[in-house]
Order: sequence, then structure tokens, then C-alpha cells
Amino acid sequence: MYRFIKSSTKFKLLCRSKTLYRSAQSPYSPNSILGKEDSSFIHKSKLESWNQSSVRSYSRSSSSESDSREAINYDVVIVGGGPAGLSAAIKLKQLCQQKDADLSVCVVEKGAELGAHILSGNVFEPRALDELFPHWKQEEAPIDVPVTSDDFWLLSKNRAFSLPSPFHNKGNYVISLSQLVRWLGQKAEELGVEIYPGFAASEILFNEHNEVTGIATNDMGVAKDGSRKENYQRGVALKGRVTLLAEGCRGSLSEKVIKKYNLREKGQGQHQTYALGIKEVWEIDVEKHQPGSVLHTLGWPLDQKTYGGSFLYHMKDRQVAVGFVVALNYHNPFLNPYEEYQRFKRHPAIRPLLEGGIVLQYGARCLNEGGYQSIPYPVFPGGAIIGCSAGFLNVPKIKGTHTAMKSGMLVAESVFSTLQEGLKIEKFWDNLRSSWIWEELYTARNYRPAFEYGLYPGLAISAVEHYILKGRSPVTLKHGKPDHEATSEAQVFSPIEYPKPDGAVTFDVPTSLYRSNTNHDHDQPSHLLLKDPTVPENVNLPKYAGPEARYCPARVYEYIPDETGDLKLQINAQNCLHCKACSIKDPRQNIEWTVPEGGGGPGYTIM
Repeated sequence: MYRFIKSSTKFKLLCRSKTLYRSAQSPYSPNSILGKEDSSFIHKSKLESWNQSSVRSYSRSSSSESDSREAINYDVVIVGGGPAGLSAAIKLKQLCQQKDADLSVCVVEKGAELGAHILSGNVFEPRALDELFPHWKQEEAPIDVPVTSDDFWLLSKNRAFSLPSPFHNKGNYVISLSQLVRWLGQKAEELGVEIYPGFAASEILFNEHNEVTGIATNDMGVAKDGSRKENYQRGVALKGRVTLLAEGCRGSLSEKVIKKYNLREKGQGQHQTYALGIKEVWEIDVEKHQPGSVLHTLGWPLDQKTYGGSFLYHMKDRQVAVGFVVALNYHNPFLNPYEEYQRFKRHPAIRPLLEGGIVLQYGARCLNEGGYQSIPYPVFPGGAIIGCSAGFLNVPKIKGTHTAMKSGMLVAESVFSTLQEGLKIEKFWDNLRSSWIWEELYTARNYRPAFEYGLYPGLAISAVEHYILKGRSPVTLKHGKPDHEATSEAQVFSPIEYPKPDGAVTFDVPTSLYRSNTNHDHDQPSHLLLKDPTVPENVNLPKYAGPEARYCPARVYEYIPDETGDLKLQINAQNCLHCKACSIKDPRQNIEWTVPEGGGGPGYTIM
């Protein structure tokens, strides 16, 4: 009744996934595929299902036996198990059901489990979910705290001034996006999508025509010195007739594809601009908790030339999401986003809410703020880029989940037509521009660049755009310099003296990092690469006072005296939260962010 297939690539993927997987109770855990019996065996019906539909063939991608990489062929390979990737996978399978078709779809996710690397505010607009699952309320989606109030404050050092709220969150919900992603993963697997958490897509595969044919996962069990450890396993090639990149903001493979095929120039043309979001989830006193209460702030502690702000969202179970966002085009190299967040929590209008509470989780992630002006042409030979990898965040709404999901659904329709009817996948670009995503981002296009002129001019311009012109301005504003070029030299600024943490409301980085559940195997090559190892000491330190040590929210980068007393950059790659700030803000773009071993990184559960 059972068949032993321990030698197959499929089994290796499952076993590695099971080893790395942190949540045994997850509905899409490998346990749900392998069953409760010994993991060396797979139920015959599941095996037959793989043989008949999901896995078209196995192959070796190299003629050298020692360096051969086993391959699995799918119809569609999706990189990234976030809202965009899972929505694409689900929509593809729904179309298969509707049209009596059979397409094999897999999702590869570098986090140890779905949701482990997902961090967002999140006030959720259910528009896309209504389309994907019209009966989601009856299907126990983790969305049950409607927004009950919506406030917007301008902060000075000691006061909070109420402003009209531009966010219009009526009908939206306060959620944990990592929990919603897990639910989407369950739905995807129920439809037949194969999901592999714990596998990092490290390489794009091309054919002789320069078309993308899939991805390869990185090798496991490689020591820091490059030697192979006893548990070494060669990476696996996941080949697809179509490859979709849904890696999230600043996806490493997505950026390579955008550059290789000049997709940004073919699209809206302007560079992407980013912000760093830092977030904690607190459990507060019950008498202070107001489920569904939403608050956003601008102003203090940031200076008037630095764009950013905060959010406080009251979730369920006495939990409050407290976050701080700093645009990465800030000028002062002494600015430390993590410490600015700690200062924010000391504000007399904020601190009383948090006093007496406890921090449950901490994390950080970059977000796209370029919007309409920065959208690349999303289609490349052999696939497409979707979600935040393409940059569909609506900045004035501070929302990107619904647009990411919709982009996944739109590309699924195009991919289905490509594979089943022979139509060109480029139809995705046309469908995107005729969708409500495009309408949203077009009407919101001038909000973010308005703040290039400073806080108060930005508020004035954005108010005119929002309340009077309603997005119909005849002018499209441009973004300023790329974020890394915006950093000024240290000589024109003075160092910022930040207060020491009090251990009650404010904390040091090691304490916060512990709350992120971040974990990497220490004995592996660093995934943070310096293109020129001399730049930190010869350029960044003398000209910019070593900004790496401040813009990173996890103390990955430290300048440490060597035996002669000279400062040298030390990279603590094991601390990495995968936020991508270093690859964005480094003044000389000298840091290349690559994927570490699959399963490493943060372990978010309620972010």
C-alpha cells in the first residue's frame, strides 16, 4: 500500500522541509503530505497524484555526476510564499477547476514556514480577498477585528495635534499578515499547490535563448570556509514553463531580472524609493485596549526633511501593533531608524499606552514607496514579477497587501491563457493597467514625492491632491535622488545623542533581536557580500561615519578595532532580519544581499 521513494528529489525536498519547518501544527506542513507514518514512506495515492499531474519529470541539470543538480519540472514555479505568490497559485488552481484543466504549481519559500518572513502593519483592505474567496468569512480566515476608529496625529516633542484622517479605513480590518498568509497557504494546498518552505531560491535559470526557465535553490550544508559539511546537499532546480517572482520588497532575484532585461526603463521609468519599517507587537493592559482602533502619526521625532511616521493598530487579544517607518532617502548619516523608533515610544501621548505591557515580537522590513512612477515592466521572457517585488504599495493608504494579491490574481489569468490557449503572457501588462490597481496607484502618485519639499509643504501638496484634485492633477511629480545617493557626508552634520533604553518601553538591539526569533546557522558563508571589501574603511567610515552601523535594525554591521586600533567592518550575518535596508542605503551600493540557507532568518508568527 506504500511505496518507498527515498531517493527521489521530491522526497528530499519534503524531508529537508520537514527538518527546517518550525510549526508542526501548520496545515501545510510536510506532515500534512507525509502523513503520520514513518517519513520514509509516502501514501500511494499522493504519489500517484504527483506522477500523474504535479511532477512532469525529473532530470539532472549537469553532465558532471559530482556537481549534478536534480531538477523537478512544473508548469508554474512561484518564488515567494507571501500574499502575491499564494494568490497567484490559488487563482491558477481555481481556473484549472473552472476550465477542467491540469497545471502543476509549486511555491518555494525561504522562510522556515509560511509567514515566518512576513511583516506588515497591517490594516487590511479585503477587496482582493473578496474576489479570490467571496466566502472568506465563512471559511475562518483570520480576519475578525474591524476598524472602529481612525485617527491621524501630527506630533511635536511633547504634544499631539489631531488632523483629518485621509486613510478611510471604514470596512477594513486590523490583522496579522503572517497569520493570513498561513491561511492562504492552507487554501492553496487544498487546491493542489505544492508548497516548499525552508528553501531559498538563489539562482535564476536560463536557456540558450536567454529565457528564464526556473530557479535553483542554494546548496545546504556548506561551511563558512566554503567546504562541504557532513550534511551537505546540492541545491535543486525547480523548472517551470512560467516562473513568477513574488519575493517581496527588493527581492534579490527580482532585482537581477529587472536589471538584466531593463524592465524599469520599459515600465514607468523612475527608480524605486524605499522606507524601513520597524515593528513590535505588544500585549497591553485590558483597560487600555480598544480592538480596531487605528492611529497614524507624522512629525516628531523625525526632522522636517525626513519623511516617515508611526502606526498603532489595536488587534485582538489585548495585542497592539506598534510600528515606525523611516524613508530611506534621509540625508543625515547619523540618523538611526531603530533609535528614532525608541524615541517615538517615549512621547507623552504614546508611552502611557505601552507602560505595564510586554513586547511579544519584534521585526523590521523595507517597503516600496515609489508607487506609480516606479513600476517596472513586469513581464520578462519566461515569467513575470508580481506583488511588492514590482512595487504596488499605495503610499497614502499605507497598504500593499490587497494590490499584491490582485497582481497575483491578474498574472494567474494571463499565465493560464498562455499555457492553455497559447496567448502571450505580456497580456498581464495590459490587464494590470486596466485594473483597479492602476487606478489606485495613479491617483496616489503625487503623495510621496510631495514630501521631497519637506514635511509641511508635503502635507499641503498632498492635502490638495487628496481633497481637491482627487488624483487628477495634470502634473506627475518625480522622486528625488535614489536613496543611497541622498545620504550626505558626515561633516555637515553632528552626531545624534540617543537616550539609553529604559528596559520598560525602550530596548537595546540585542533584546529586540531575541524577540524576532531570528536564527541562522553560524557555520555557513555570509549571505551579505561586499563587492569591494575596501569600501567600508576607505569610503563609508571617513566620509559617512560608518552608516551601516546605524541604518541596520539588527546590528549586523559593526566597526570593531583591530589589533592596531584601526576600525574594521564586522558583518554579523547571523543577526540578519532580511529587511534589505543595507542593499538599499549603502552609499556606494557595495553590499549585495543574497539568500542564506533556507529556513534561516526571522520566525514571525503574529507580525
